[in-house]
Amino acid sequence: MDHPKSGNAFLESLLNKTLRIHTTDARMFIGDFKCTDNECNIILSRTHEYRRPTSKAVVKAIIEKQESRDDRGTEHGPADTIKADMNSRFMGLVVVPGQHITKIEVEE
Repeated sequence: MDHPKSGNAFLESLLNKTLRIHTTDARMFIGDFKCTDNECNIILSRTHEYRRPTSKAVVKAIIEKQESRDDRGTEHGPADTIKADMNSRFMGLVVVPGQHITKIEVEE
């Protein structure tokens, strides 16, 4: 069993580092780690929220890709991929509830 001080030292080493936190509703928060609590809630500052593109945006990207390929006269293949940007917004200071966190990454 780990000594409690080693956990505290680890958390202290993360202070002010940029974390990428993924949540159960497929959002991602990127911000500077400020603190946590006993319920594993995490507070981030200078946070940006990223969400997956809407289905409308995906359909639009598919149509644009098909139109550009049709214009060039190339055939469609099974390996075709599309690019649809994630939606983002600046949120500032954020509390991410621990019960909704699925993954935490430290940006180097």
